[in-house]
Amino acid sequence: MNLDLNTIWFALVGILLTGYAILDGFDLGVGALHLLTRGDAERRTLLNAIGPVWDGNEVWLVTGGGALFAAFPHVYATVFSGFYLALMLLLVMLIFRAVAIEFRSKQPMAWWRGTWDVSFSIASLASSLLLGVALGNIARGVPLRPDHEFAGTFLGLLNPYALLVGITTVALFMMHGAIYLVLKTEGPLHDKIRGWVNNTITFFIICYAFTTLATLLFIPHMTVMLKAYPVLSVVALLNMLAIANIPREIHHGRDFLAFLSSCASMVALMTLFGIGMYPDLVAASNDPAYSLTLYNAASSQKTLGIMLLFAIVGVPLVLAYTSSIYWVFRGKVKLDRFSY
Repeated sequence: MNLDLNTIWFALVGILLTGYAILDGFDLGVGALHLLTRGDAERRTLLNAIGPVWDGNEVWLVTGGGALFAAFPHVYATVFSGFYLALMLLLVMLIFRAVAIEFRSKQPMAWWRGTWDVSFSIASLASSLLLGVALGNIARGVPLRPDHEFAGTFLGLLNPYALLVGITTVALFMMHGAIYLVLKTEGPLHDKIRGWVNNTITFFIICYAFTTLATLLFIPHMTVMLKAYPVLSVVALLNMLAIANIPREIHHGRDFLAFLSSCASMVALMTLFGIGMYPDLVAASNDPAYSLTLYNAASSQKTLGIMLLFAIVGVPLVLAYTSSIYWVFRGKVKLDRFSY
């Protein structure tokens, strides 16, 4: 594996999308769990746990999409045109979710707040599922023409493997969201949510086991790099250790360490995905020769080099902005008249 500008940008785009998965993953998970709470105060607490940070979390998606467009424009063109309807549905869900957060507490009527609660939860679940389905199709491969244009249909994207990855993504975000809520709540609600964590971990492990089995059986190209470089299998081991450490830290009341373990498991999962895909960015299911790789889909070397200089400055700024927001809003959620 030669380390060059193309590989560096492959890794950089992966890092940005991993940051999005970690940060927006927990607030999508909070939305998926939202209807499990009872009473206005509990639901407001969940909203305020993510209220100061949810819109900042989506900066990572915008940054990752921008990096993909600049570094690998052919991939951006193929994916965003071929997955157009799916991506528009995802954007609608993300927008509707944001509207639900902002509008939910504007009126005191129970029917009003209940309607937005349901909308918020459905939009969060649908967004998580669509993100997973997109990831599953990228891993599985999609039909491409010789000019790298998408040759499939929207219904073709809803294949069993992609849907399985979508459900696994929902389970992962629910686990991540439950752990974040344990970190941000206190009192009876905190104790209730602690009981959710092991259930969400079990749900995720079952889904992950089925997805791993399906990948090994039906998506063999995702294991090529692991077979060529067996040492990379340590990432899978670290992932299992991180997941196993979560209930241990929860049991001992170390909520922050449990959240860090959840973050580590997501980093490991995204790393395994990147290892499986390398050097492809979009695999062609009909003919491997039509696949978009980090070499035939990349911008010029001069462009990649100039953009890397901007990334060296820009990524630390995004990290600093994100860290400062989380530092300012650290601690347990307290409801007051300024809360959602």
